[in-house]
Amino acid sequence: MFGLGLVAGYTGLVQIKAAHADSGTVLTSLASLRDHGVMLHVQHTNEMQAMINAPTPDQGLKKGVGNVGIATYGADIDWERLAGARGISTHIVLASGYGSPTSHKFGDYLTPSQATYGGVGNVVIHLVSAYVEKSMLYDRVNAAAGRMTFLSDFSANPLYCNFMNASFCGNPRTAADNKAHAAFPMSNWATRARVQISDVLIAQAGVYLTETEAIYTHHQTRTGFKFNGATIDGVALPVELAWSPHGGGKRALPGRYKIGFVYDTARHDSPFQTGSGQSLYLTDGTPRRLKGSWSAWVMADQMVWRFQGRGPDAGLTVLGVAYWNSSRTQLRKAQYSLGFLMRGMVKSRPADAIGVNASWVQVSRSVVHAQREAVRRNGKLPRHVRFPQDGGGVIEAFYQMHVWRGVSIAPDLQYYINPGLQPGLRNQLLLGVKTHVEFI
Repeated sequence: MFGLGLVAGYTGLVQIKAAHADSGTVLTSLASLRDHGVMLHVQHTNEMQAMINAPTPDQGLKKGVGNVGIATYGADIDWERLAGARGISTHIVLASGYGSPTSHKFGDYLTPSQATYGGVGNVVIHLVSAYVEKSMLYDRVNAAAGRMTFLSDFSANPLYCNFMNASFCGNPRTAADNKAHAAFPMSNWATRARVQISDVLIAQAGVYLTETEAIYTHHQTRTGFKFNGATIDGVALPVELAWSPHGGGKRALPGRYKIGFVYDTARHDSPFQTGSGQSLYLTDGTPRRLKGSWSAWVMADQMVWRFQGRGPDAGLTVLGVAYWNSSRTQLRKAQYSLGFLMRGMVKSRPADAIGVNASWVQVSRSVVHAQREAVRRNGKLPRHVRFPQDGGGVIEAFYQMHVWRGVSIAPDLQYYINPGLQPGLRNQLLLGVKTHVEFI
């Protein structure tokens, strides 16, 4: 359907060009494409991190450097401008990625130090999303349907991907604990509706068909182009209310506040118990299967100080997040983050930014007790867990330098407290750089 849409879009442009040939109009640039409703975008992000201190000894870990990158390619077509189809637009995003994060080297397999890591299947092209959107009632109601990424629509904030660490970028990392919540670059069949209740209040809800057993497996979702419904195992039903006060006058300080909740009907593996009710860490039994789970969140970003005359984004913005999961189905039961983003602090460089963010994650108490008992009895834990998990955090700071339009370089500093949420692992300091190039 979307391939046909792009072909039709090209055909429409040829017809437009022919219709205006006498007047000498020639569509030879991306700007002219945008004038006719076709927005093409390409961007590339590379994130490199180096460990400053040595990892925990006697654990098979080794000091090193990790490099991760991703390129995305997309097209947004406004069919009203292109072909007169009122309120209709289509969107498609493709991606290709590479690399492995530095955090694996010191024992953290839960929170990648580079957020662009993972999910693209080690293929040249991976389909991220492809969907149709319809705007109605003077753009106050918006509906979308197709292959959509849950965590791109809910509990998301574009400000957070100024940071490199996956604890912040895109969504709180705890949101991705539940496989019913597809995270970029994965997607599910879905439909979503947004309603502009007032100038400052938006409500949205959706239905996302879940594939918890297949969402991150290569045999099903490696390329993103396998559209069959054989692995659909439930639905995720999110709702979110967003309030964006802007006050009045030129000195108004913008803000965004979100509160949301999601319940899903999929089956989940218990993080601590077998099907027979025994500890998952003391037997070889399979995890207990639990039907249904939930998550809730509160997110806020509020500009508290504006730098006048340096652009609409110039100022100091405070960022805050609280995210909760059902502790019966998820390892991470809660995450709390607090930080700030300051852009335009130097008058001669209004697009530069400084950011600092700190996050703390709590582990389900049932998991903590089960792991401690396993260590007491057996002296070891399975898989990548070397010590009982309890809680941990990440602190990140960066300076983002705007080189020219669409190009930035950001030296980055990160500090891991209890990597992998394991107090037994040595804290780690990382130094890196993030580069971003985009053409829109």
